[in-house]
Amino acid sequence: MKLSLTTSGLLDPQRLDSWIPEKRRAIRKAVEAGMKSAGKEIAQTVQSRMQAAFKVRKVGFVRSMRHKLYAGSPEKFPALLIGSKIPWLGIHMRGGTIAGRMLIPLLPEHQRLGRKAFRRVIDGLMRTGNAFFIQKNGKVILMAEVIKENTAELRRFKRAERGRTGAKSIKRGQEIPIAVLVPTVTLRGRLDLPGIVRSQLPKLSASILQQLNTHGL
Repeated sequence: MKLSLTTSGLLDPQRLDSWIPEKRRAIRKAVEAGMKSAGKEIAQTVQSRMQAAFKVRKVGFVRSMRHKLYAGSPEKFPALLIGSKIPWLGIHMRGGTIAGRMLIPLLPEHQRLGRKAFRRVIDGLMRTGNAFFIQKNGKVILMAEVIKENTAELRRFKRAERGRTGAKSIKRGQEIPIAVLVPTVTLRGRLDLPGIVRSQLPKLSASILQQLNTHGL
């Protein structure tokens, strides 16, 4: 998403071109300072909204939302980016449906398992031949037998099974569910990043004007 901020007066493109180069450089420097200052505050606002919208387990997830000022080219007006490098965050912002057969791990409540870690679990079960599907209540479920060879892979899934059934222990040889196979996953939008940034544009404008006034521009 690209947002443009315009204002009349000094930042009008036609008037800006009329200033002598030194004045234009001073204006540009003040604009950059204003955008950088406001960008930090806007990013912090988005981080607080993320904290409220998601069940955050790792601080790094919230801190991934940052601001970055692009002002390298003197031929272009500075640009401010508010965003995260986490690739899957986008669908959580806009919502959508992911199609394709997917295994969803059956973990204890509020726990997550990364894609690579889950792949290691599946690989470990496959190496021992300890993975099979059953159909129950219209669902296709990946099962595994509790055996010594897969102790590490099954640890958290045993905990999840105890939580679901109320059993105090899971015995050796017992079969437990590992994941459910689904054709699609629909996610709702949780974080309106464009809307949050738009609501902060007055703060950005005020920060730029403050820098211009401070430098007598």
